[in-house]
Amino acid sequence: MLILDSGRGCLSWLRGISPGSIPRIACLAALFALELLVISTWLDTGTLRRSVGLTGTIGNLGSPTLRAVVAAATFFVTFAYLKTRRSLQLDVLESAVGPISPGFLVAHLGTMFLFGLVSSFLFATTSSGLQVDLIAGVWLLAGVLAIAFGGLAFLPPRFWSRLLRATGWIWAYALVTGCLAYPLTTYSPLLWKPSAGLTLSIVRWILRPFISNLIVDPVKHTIGSQAFHVSISSPCAGLEGVGLMLVFSILWIWFFRSTCRFPQVLLLVPAGIVAVWLLNAVRIAVLILIGNAGAPHIALGGFHSQAGWMAFNGVALGFAVAARRLPWLVTKDRTLRADEHSSGDPNTAYLMPFLVILAAGMISRAVSAEFEWLYPLRFFAAAAVLWCYRSQYRRMDWSFSWVSTCIGALVFFMWLVLEPSGGNHANHHGIGAVLASASPYARMSWIAFRALAAVVTVPIAEELAFRSFLIRRIISPHFESVASRSVTLVPVLISAIAFGLLHGDRWLAGTIAGLLYAFAFLRRGRIGDAVAAHAATNALLAGYVLLLGKWSFW
Repeated sequence: MLILDSGRGCLSWLRGISPGSIPRIACLAALFALELLVISTWLDTGTLRRSVGLTGTIGNLGSPTLRAVVAAATFFVTFAYLKTRRSLQLDVLESAVGPISPGFLVAHLGTMFLFGLVSSFLFATTSSGLQVDLIAGVWLLAGVLAIAFGGLAFLPPRFWSRLLRATGWIWAYALVTGCLAYPLTTYSPLLWKPSAGLTLSIVRWILRPFISNLIVDPVKHTIGSQAFHVSISSPCAGLEGVGLMLVFSILWIWFFRSTCRFPQVLLLVPAGIVAVWLLNAVRIAVLILIGNAGAPHIALGGFHSQAGWMAFNGVALGFAVAARRLPWLVTKDRTLRADEHSSGDPNTAYLMPFLVILAAGMISRAVSAEFEWLYPLRFFAAAAVLWCYRSQYRRMDWSFSWVSTCIGALVFFMWLVLEPSGGNHANHHGIGAVLASASPYARMSWIAFRALAAVVTVPIAEELAFRSFLIRRIISPHFESVASRSVTLVPVLISAIAFGLLHGDRWLAGTIAGLLYAFAFLRRGRIGDAVAAHAATNALLAGYVLLLGKWSFW
């Protein structure tokens, strides 16, 4: 979804967007993405299929509904962004953006807590009947209210009202398109059989240079090696993505028909379909290579479930942004031309490193099983974004004092004292064993990048987002003009709590750390003090882990 332009700087498609709503929407999207990741990992609606009534309906339709919501959100955000920017409606929307609402934010956290509490019972019980259906109704209501409260916390009702008026019926088109995900999945077996041979041939062509003893069974649609092979059935066909891409491309051409060059723009439809189809074949081939390399849990786990939707979203969003930059397909947009010569939105410099770390973490976990070998991806992604915005960072005060390092040391000792007992991070206790069994080069490389990320990129990204941006942005949309002495207790508490929730069951330690890092930042108003304190804490934790083997802290 990002277009890199070396001549004009990175992430240039975000330029020209007014600074108020985009950072707020990015924060809201990051919050929802984190919560969705936790919920989808923790809960499996398939376990409810044994039931009848409302509970059984959730078990049968829960997963398709979630896919429909994600697809609809992707379509709406893409078309709304392109339509409102092109028609210069963002000035109207910006006037509706006010401070973050503490009341709605607390309501969101409260309903999410209720959602988790009800989930722990609903997905553990083996009973059925009216009582369980009532609990399922409370579960659904809590989930819907949590989404509504979250949206209202970051963007007030008047913003949503103006957004719907500015975008017209886009929400309806997006909803209908998202709902097509379920029937396309249901009827894909009817189309899968004729296309199975072509997909099998593409996967075989991709794998031939990498697997010498390739096993292919055209009848059973099985392909792989002696060590690992898969059967390409209709759920893995990628036809759902092809269907969605067909609808998406047609809608895109319809919305922007006034700037499209016909008939050549119609080539975008088969191009998008082919891209999604080929990426699905690549997904299957990579899955087989991962399994053949000795990691079947990774292949059949996170990668298998996440790679397909990542591919579709990437193609759809890349399609929407890149197509408008091809003069052969569309007429040159004056708004886009002005964007190319405008300065970058300064707000993205504060948020993008943190958001990129979150995205890289989702990707690395999606292709990981028991151990996240791709953790260095987080370091490289954050480092790349920090480098892209280096000209804006030069204007900030990165100096720090010894008091900041002392604050970091205090947080380190507090972190040890408040470490939850009972081995709550059992999934991390095996890090030492996995690293011990790895080659020296792999072990040292992973440790080096893990430590570098902890001491360099993570402190910079998180302090830019939580202390330098969020604390001041709650006070005023023009946060860069907010002096440190005018920051009150409420924004400090909100940012500290948000920082604490980011650390899961270490939320209390994370919240206290957020308060202390905020004190380091506000004491002199220097971002360097907050980063130094954070880096000192993480450096001490890294030394503690490596010297004493306390891998649970990583």
